[in-house]
Amino acid sequence: MSEITTPDSAFVVPTVDIAPYLDPSACAATDAACEAVAASIDDACRTVGFLQVVGHGVSASAIDGLAAAIDGFFGAPAQSKRQLRRPGENRGYTPPKSESLSMSLGVAPANRMHDFYESFTVGTEAAAYPGLDLPEADYPANRWPEVPGFRSSVAAYLREVTFLSRALLRACSDALGLGPHHFDDLVDHSIDTLKMNNYALAPGAIELDGPLTGMGAHTDFGILTVLWADRVPGLEVLGPDAVWHPVSPAPGAFLVNLGDAFARWTNDRWRSTLHRVDPPVVDGRIERRRSAAFFFDGNHDAVIEPLPGTVEPGVEAYPPITIAAHLQAKLAGMKLGTAPAGADREAARVRGART
Repeated sequence: MSEITTPDSAFVVPTVDIAPYLDPSACAATDAACEAVAASIDDACRTVGFLQVVGHGVSASAIDGLAAAIDGFFGAPAQSKRQLRRPGENRGYTPPKSESLSMSLGVAPANRMHDFYESFTVGTEAAAYPGLDLPEADYPANRWPEVPGFRSSVAAYLREVTFLSRALLRACSDALGLGPHHFDDLVDHSIDTLKMNNYALAPGAIELDGPLTGMGAHTDFGILTVLWADRVPGLEVLGPDAVWHPVSPAPGAFLVNLGDAFARWTNDRWRSTLHRVDPPVVDGRIERRRSAAFFFDGNHDAVIEPLPGTVEPGVEAYPPITIAAHLQAKLAGMKLGTAPAGADREAARVRGART
Protein backbone atom coordinates (compact mmCIF):
# COMPACT_ATOMS: atom_id res chain seq x y z
CA MET A 1 0.00 0.00 0.00
CA SER A 2 1.36 3.41 -0.95
CA GLU A 3 0.21 6.70 0.45
CA ILE A 4 -0.96 10.04 -0.92
CA THR A 5 -0.29 12.89 1.48
CA THR A 6 -2.62 15.87 1.59
CA PRO A 7 -1.28 19.41 2.20
CA ASP A 8 -1.42 18.57 5.93
CA SER A 9 1.32 15.96 6.18
CA ALA A 10 -0.21 14.50 9.36
CA PHE A 11 -3.30 13.33 7.47
CA VAL A 12 -2.90 10.62 4.84
CA VAL A 13 -5.43 9.01 2.50
CA PRO A 14 -4.06 5.52 1.75
CA THR A 15 -3.78 4.29 -1.84
CA VAL A 16 -4.95 0.74 -2.56
CA ASP A 17 -4.48 -1.16 -5.82
CA ILE A 18 -7.70 -3.15 -6.20
CA ALA A 19 -6.56 -5.02 -9.33
CA PRO A 20 -6.27 -8.47 -7.63
CA TYR A 21 -10.01 -8.38 -6.91
CA LEU A 22 -11.22 -7.51 -10.41
CA ASP A 23 -11.45 -11.21 -11.29
CA PRO A 24 -14.40 -12.47 -9.16
CA SER A 25 -12.78 -15.91 -8.83
CA ALA A 26 -9.22 -14.76 -8.17
CA CYS A 27 -9.50 -14.58 -4.39
CA ALA A 28 -11.64 -17.67 -3.84
CA ALA A 29 -8.67 -19.35 -2.14
CA THR A 30 -5.91 -17.89 -0.01
CA ASP A 31 -3.97 -15.49 -2.19
CA ALA A 32 -1.10 -13.32 -0.96
CA ALA A 33 -1.96 -10.39 -3.24
CA CYS A 34 -5.59 -10.41 -2.12
CA GLU A 35 -4.59 -10.75 1.53
CA ALA A 36 -2.39 -7.66 1.19
CA VAL A 37 -5.23 -5.66 -0.40
CA ALA A 38 -7.68 -6.74 2.31
CA ALA A 39 -5.24 -5.82 5.08
CA SER A 40 -4.68 -2.40 3.54
CA ILE A 41 -8.43 -1.79 3.29
CA ASP A 42 -9.00 -2.80 6.92
CA ASP A 43 -6.27 -0.43 8.08
CA ALA A 44 -7.64 2.46 6.02
CA CYS A 45 -11.25 1.85 7.07
CA ARG A 46 -10.33 1.76 10.75
CA THR A 47 -8.55 5.11 10.52
CA VAL A 48 -9.43 7.44 7.65
CA GLY A 49 -12.46 5.79 6.02
CA PHE A 50 -11.30 7.06 2.60
CA LEU A 51 -9.15 5.35 -0.03
CA GLN A 52 -7.38 6.41 -3.21
CA VAL A 53 -8.20 3.41 -5.42
CA VAL A 54 -5.97 2.58 -8.39
CA GLY A 55 -5.84 -0.50 -10.63
CA HIS A 56 -9.62 -0.08 -10.82
CA GLY A 57 -10.08 -1.20 -14.42
CA VAL A 58 -12.47 1.63 -15.36
CA SER A 59 -11.42 2.63 -18.86
CA ALA A 60 -10.25 6.10 -19.82
CA SER A 61 -12.88 6.14 -22.57
CA ALA A 62 -15.67 5.55 -20.02
CA ILE A 63 -14.36 8.35 -17.79
CA ASP A 64 -13.94 10.73 -20.73
CA GLY A 65 -17.46 9.89 -21.89
CA LEU A 66 -18.85 10.64 -18.44
CA ALA A 67 -17.04 13.98 -18.28
CA ALA A 68 -18.39 14.94 -21.71
CA ALA A 69 -21.91 13.95 -20.65
CA ILE A 70 -21.63 16.10 -17.52
CA ASP A 71 -20.41 19.05 -19.58
CA GLY A 72 -23.20 18.60 -22.10
CA PHE A 73 -25.97 18.44 -19.53
CA PHE A 74 -24.88 21.23 -17.20
CA GLY A 75 -24.05 23.45 -20.16
CA ALA A 76 -27.67 23.26 -21.34
CA PRO A 77 -30.10 26.16 -20.73
CA ALA A 78 -31.54 26.36 -17.22
CA GLN A 79 -35.09 25.86 -18.46
CA SER A 80 -34.29 22.56 -20.18
CA LYS A 81 -32.59 21.27 -17.04
CA ARG A 82 -35.49 22.31 -14.83
CA GLN A 83 -37.89 20.28 -16.96
CA LEU A 84 -36.15 17.19 -15.54
CA ARG A 85 -36.67 18.22 -11.92
CA ARG A 86 -38.44 15.55 -9.82
CA PRO A 87 -39.06 16.87 -6.29
CA GLY A 88 -39.26 14.14 -3.68
CA GLU A 89 -37.48 11.54 -5.81
CA ASN A 90 -33.79 10.72 -5.79
CA ARG A 91 -33.72 11.06 -9.55
CA GLY A 92 -33.51 13.83 -12.11
CA TYR A 93 -32.28 17.41 -11.86
CA THR A 94 -31.66 19.32 -8.64
CA PRO A 95 -31.11 23.08 -9.03
CA PRO A 96 -28.60 24.98 -6.89
CA LYS A 97 -29.63 25.71 -3.29
CA SER A 98 -32.35 23.02 -3.31
CA GLU A 99 -30.76 20.58 -0.85
CA SER A 100 -28.93 20.68 2.47
CA LEU A 101 -26.79 17.59 2.98
CA SER A 102 -25.96 18.45 6.59
CA MET A 103 -29.66 18.02 7.37
CA SER A 104 -29.27 14.31 6.53
CA LEU A 105 -27.63 14.30 9.99
CA GLY A 106 -30.11 16.74 11.49
CA VAL A 107 -27.52 19.56 11.51
CA ALA A 108 -28.78 22.86 10.09
CA PRO A 109 -26.22 24.65 7.87
CA ALA A 110 -24.34 27.35 9.76
CA ASN A 111 -25.04 29.92 7.06
CA ARG A 112 -28.76 29.01 6.87
CA MET A 113 -28.31 28.54 3.13
CA HIS A 114 -28.82 25.37 1.11
CA ASP A 115 -25.88 23.80 -0.73
CA PHE A 116 -24.42 25.61 -3.73
CA TYR A 117 -24.39 22.79 -6.26
CA GLU A 118 -26.64 21.47 -8.99
CA SER A 119 -26.91 17.80 -9.80
CA PHE A 120 -28.45 15.18 -12.05
CA THR A 121 -29.15 11.70 -10.66
CA VAL A 122 -29.90 8.38 -12.36
CA GLY A 123 -30.11 4.96 -10.78
CA THR A 124 -31.40 1.40 -10.64
CA GLU A 125 -34.93 0.99 -11.99
CA ALA A 126 -37.48 -1.62 -10.91
CA ALA A 127 -37.65 -2.68 -14.57
CA ALA A 128 -34.07 -3.94 -14.32
CA TYR A 129 -35.36 -6.86 -12.23
CA PRO A 130 -38.58 -8.01 -13.95
CA GLY A 131 -38.80 -11.15 -11.82
CA LEU A 132 -38.98 -9.19 -8.57
CA ASP A 133 -41.79 -7.04 -7.21
CA LEU A 134 -39.67 -4.01 -6.33
CA PRO A 135 -41.23 -0.83 -4.91
CA GLU A 136 -41.26 2.04 -7.40
CA ALA A 137 -40.52 4.48 -4.58
CA ASP A 138 -37.11 2.88 -4.07
CA TYR A 139 -36.40 2.01 -7.72
CA PRO A 140 -37.98 4.87 -9.73
CA ALA A 141 -37.69 5.03 -13.50
CA ASN A 142 -35.11 7.38 -14.98
CA ARG A 143 -35.82 10.29 -17.27
CA TRP A 144 -32.94 11.07 -19.58
CA PRO A 145 -32.01 14.51 -20.95
CA GLU A 146 -32.04 15.07 -24.69
CA VAL A 147 -28.31 15.75 -24.79
CA PRO A 148 -26.53 13.93 -27.64
CA GLY A 149 -24.61 10.93 -26.35
CA PHE A 150 -25.57 11.54 -22.71
CA ARG A 151 -27.48 8.34 -22.02
CA SER A 152 -25.07 6.00 -23.81
CA SER A 153 -22.02 7.59 -22.16
CA VAL A 154 -23.51 7.49 -18.66
CA ALA A 155 -24.69 3.89 -19.18
CA ALA A 156 -21.19 2.84 -20.30
CA TYR A 157 -19.63 4.42 -17.22
CA LEU A 158 -22.24 2.85 -14.97
CA ARG A 159 -21.45 -0.64 -16.26
CA GLU A 160 -17.78 -0.26 -15.43
CA VAL A 161 -18.12 1.47 -12.06
CA THR A 162 -20.77 -1.05 -10.97
CA PHE A 163 -18.32 -3.88 -11.67
CA LEU A 164 -15.67 -2.02 -9.65
CA SER A 165 -18.02 -1.50 -6.70
CA ARG A 166 -18.68 -5.27 -6.48
CA ALA A 167 -14.94 -5.96 -6.50
CA LEU A 168 -14.50 -3.44 -3.69
CA LEU A 169 -17.25 -5.10 -1.66
CA ARG A 170 -15.58 -8.51 -2.02
CA ALA A 171 -12.32 -6.99 -0.80
CA CYS A 172 -14.07 -5.29 2.12
CA SER A 173 -15.77 -8.55 3.06
CA ASP A 174 -12.41 -10.33 3.08
CA ALA A 175 -10.94 -7.46 5.12
CA LEU A 176 -13.55 -8.17 7.80
CA GLY A 177 -12.67 -11.89 7.74
CA LEU A 178 -16.08 -12.87 6.36
CA GLY A 179 -15.07 -14.35 2.99
CA PRO A 180 -15.62 -12.56 -0.33
CA HIS A 181 -19.29 -13.47 -0.80
CA HIS A 182 -20.73 -12.73 2.64
CA PHE A 183 -22.79 -9.76 1.43
CA ASP A 184 -23.95 -11.20 -1.90
CA ASP A 185 -27.55 -11.75 -0.79
CA LEU A 186 -27.78 -8.13 0.37
CA VAL A 187 -26.79 -6.60 -2.98
CA ASP A 188 -28.32 -8.82 -5.69
CA HIS A 189 -30.91 -6.11 -6.51
CA SER A 190 -28.98 -3.17 -5.10
CA ILE A 191 -30.24 0.40 -5.26
CA ASP A 192 -27.34 2.07 -7.06
CA THR A 193 -27.33 5.74 -8.04
CA LEU A 194 -24.99 8.04 -9.92
CA LYS A 195 -25.17 11.66 -8.82
CA MET A 196 -23.40 14.04 -11.20
CA ASN A 197 -22.57 17.38 -9.59
CA ASN A 198 -21.68 20.82 -10.85
CA TYR A 199 -20.69 23.53 -8.38
CA ALA A 200 -22.87 26.21 -9.88
CA LEU A 201 -21.12 29.51 -9.42
CA ALA A 202 -20.07 31.34 -12.55
CA PRO A 203 -16.28 31.13 -13.08
CA GLY A 204 -14.38 34.33 -12.41
CA ALA A 205 -13.59 36.81 -9.63
CA ILE A 206 -15.86 36.84 -6.61
CA GLU A 207 -16.26 38.79 -3.40
CA LEU A 208 -17.87 36.83 -0.57
CA ASP A 209 -19.73 38.65 2.19
CA GLY A 210 -20.26 35.41 4.15
CA PRO A 211 -19.61 31.68 4.04
CA LEU A 212 -21.00 29.56 1.22
CA THR A 213 -21.51 25.82 1.42
CA GLY A 214 -20.73 23.86 -1.71
CA MET A 215 -21.98 20.62 -0.13
CA GLY A 216 -22.65 20.45 3.60
CA ALA A 217 -20.99 18.06 6.04
CA HIS A 218 -22.47 14.59 5.75
CA THR A 219 -21.85 10.88 5.66
CA ASP A 220 -22.90 8.82 2.66
CA PHE A 221 -25.95 6.70 3.17
CA GLY A 222 -25.31 3.23 1.74
CA ILE A 223 -22.49 0.70 1.51
CA LEU A 224 -19.72 2.59 -0.29
CA THR A 225 -19.17 5.46 -2.70
CA VAL A 226 -16.91 5.59 -5.76
CA LEU A 227 -16.12 9.22 -6.58
CA TRP A 228 -14.77 10.65 -9.81
CA ALA A 229 -13.89 14.33 -9.43
CA ASP A 230 -11.90 17.13 -10.96
CA ARG A 231 -8.61 17.78 -9.19
CA VAL A 232 -9.94 21.17 -8.08
CA PRO A 233 -9.81 22.11 -4.37
CA GLY A 234 -13.00 21.83 -2.37
CA LEU A 235 -13.43 18.34 -0.89
CA GLU A 236 -12.61 18.13 2.81
CA VAL A 237 -12.58 15.04 5.04
CA LEU A 238 -12.99 15.06 8.82
CA GLY A 239 -9.96 13.29 10.23
CA PRO A 240 -9.63 11.32 13.49
CA ASP A 241 -8.23 14.54 14.97
CA ALA A 242 -11.64 16.26 14.44
CA VAL A 243 -10.03 18.63 11.92
CA TRP A 244 -11.19 19.16 8.31
CA HIS A 245 -8.46 18.18 5.83
CA PRO A 246 -8.42 18.96 2.08
CA VAL A 247 -8.35 15.93 -0.20
CA SER A 248 -8.29 15.58 -3.97
CA PRO A 249 -8.10 12.47 -6.16
CA ALA A 250 -4.64 11.35 -7.21
CA PRO A 251 -4.02 11.23 -10.97
CA GLY A 252 -5.89 8.24 -12.40
CA ALA A 253 -7.45 7.31 -9.04
CA PHE A 254 -10.97 7.17 -7.68
CA LEU A 255 -11.72 8.31 -4.17
CA VAL A 256 -13.69 5.62 -2.35
CA ASN A 257 -15.35 6.05 1.03
CA LEU A 258 -17.54 3.96 3.26
CA GLY A 259 -21.22 4.67 3.77
CA ASP A 260 -23.44 4.28 6.82
CA ALA A 261 -24.11 0.57 6.16
CA PHE A 262 -20.52 -0.35 7.00
CA ALA A 263 -20.55 1.84 10.12
CA ARG A 264 -23.67 -0.02 11.27
CA TRP A 265 -22.40 -3.47 10.24
CA THR A 266 -19.17 -2.96 12.18
CA ASN A 267 -20.65 -0.80 14.96
CA ASP A 268 -18.13 1.92 14.05
CA ARG A 269 -15.06 -0.32 13.84
CA TRP A 270 -15.14 1.09 10.32
CA ARG A 271 -16.32 4.68 10.09
CA SER A 272 -18.64 6.30 7.61
CA THR A 273 -16.40 9.33 7.40
CA LEU A 274 -17.81 12.83 7.44
CA HIS A 275 -16.92 14.98 4.45
CA ARG A 276 -18.01 18.25 2.85
CA VAL A 277 -17.25 20.40 -0.18
CA ASP A 278 -16.44 24.09 -0.07
CA PRO A 279 -17.18 26.16 -3.17
CA PRO A 280 -14.08 26.04 -5.40
CA VAL A 281 -12.81 29.55 -4.62
CA VAL A 282 -9.06 29.83 -5.25
CA ASP A 283 -7.33 33.19 -4.67
CA GLY A 284 -10.62 35.02 -4.85
CA ARG A 285 -11.70 33.36 -8.08
CA ILE A 286 -14.25 30.65 -8.76
CA GLU A 287 -12.83 27.60 -10.51
CA ARG A 288 -15.10 25.11 -12.20
CA ARG A 289 -15.56 21.89 -10.26
CA ARG A 290 -17.36 18.70 -11.33
CA SER A 291 -17.82 15.35 -9.66
CA ALA A 292 -19.80 12.14 -10.07
CA ALA A 293 -20.55 9.99 -7.03
CA PHE A 294 -21.59 6.38 -7.58
CA PHE A 295 -23.53 5.22 -4.53
CA PHE A 296 -23.58 1.45 -4.00
CA ASP A 297 -26.43 1.23 -1.50
CA GLY A 298 -27.68 -2.37 -1.28
CA ASN A 299 -31.06 -4.08 -1.60
CA HIS A 300 -34.07 -2.10 -0.40
CA ASP A 301 -35.12 -4.94 1.94
CA ALA A 302 -31.63 -5.75 3.27
CA VAL A 303 -31.42 -5.31 7.03
CA ILE A 304 -28.40 -3.42 8.36
CA GLU A 305 -27.40 -4.50 11.86
CA PRO A 306 -24.09 -5.09 13.65
CA LEU A 307 -22.22 -8.20 12.59
CA PRO A 308 -21.60 -10.89 15.23
CA GLY A 309 -18.68 -10.01 17.45
CA THR A 310 -18.63 -6.29 16.61
CA VAL A 311 -20.51 -5.01 19.65
CA GLU A 312 -18.30 -4.56 22.71
CA PRO A 313 -19.69 -4.68 26.26
CA GLY A 314 -20.94 -1.25 27.30
CA VAL A 315 -20.98 0.09 23.72
CA GLU A 316 -24.37 0.96 22.32
CA ALA A 317 -25.22 -1.03 19.18
CA TYR A 318 -26.88 0.42 16.14
CA PRO A 319 -30.51 -0.75 15.95
CA PRO A 320 -31.52 -2.82 12.90
CA ILE A 321 -32.94 -0.90 9.95
CA THR A 322 -33.61 -1.74 6.31
CA ILE A 323 -31.63 -0.07 3.54
CA ALA A 324 -34.84 1.50 2.20
CA ALA A 325 -35.92 2.95 5.53
CA HIS A 326 -32.44 4.33 6.16
CA LEU A 327 -32.19 5.92 2.72
CA GLN A 328 -35.67 7.43 2.96
CA ALA A 329 -34.89 9.05 6.31
CA LYS A 330 -31.59 10.49 5.07
CA LEU A 331 -33.12 11.78 1.82
CA ALA A 332 -35.95 13.42 3.74
CA GLY A 333 -33.37 15.31 5.75
CA MET A 334 -31.41 16.38 2.68
CA LYS A 335 -34.36 17.30 0.47
CA LEU A 336 -37.11 18.28 2.92
CA GLY A 337 -35.20 19.41 6.01
CA THR A 338 -36.72 16.66 8.18
CA ALA A 339 -34.09 15.65 10.72
CA PRO A 340 -33.65 11.85 10.73
CA ALA A 341 -33.72 9.82 13.92
CA GLY A 342 -30.58 7.92 14.90
CA ALA A 343 -27.94 10.28 13.45
CA ASP A 344 -26.75 11.51 16.84
CA ARG A 345 -23.24 10.03 16.64
CA GLU A 346 -22.40 11.68 13.31
CA ALA A 347 -24.11 14.96 14.22
CA ALA A 348 -22.00 15.22 17.38
CA ARG A 349 -18.84 14.76 15.31
CA VAL A 350 -19.89 17.59 12.97
CA ARG A 351 -20.53 19.94 15.89
CA GLY A 352 -17.21 19.01 17.46
CA ALA A 353 -15.13 19.51 14.30
CA ARG A 354 -12.42 22.16 14.17
CA THR A 355 -11.54 24.14 11.06
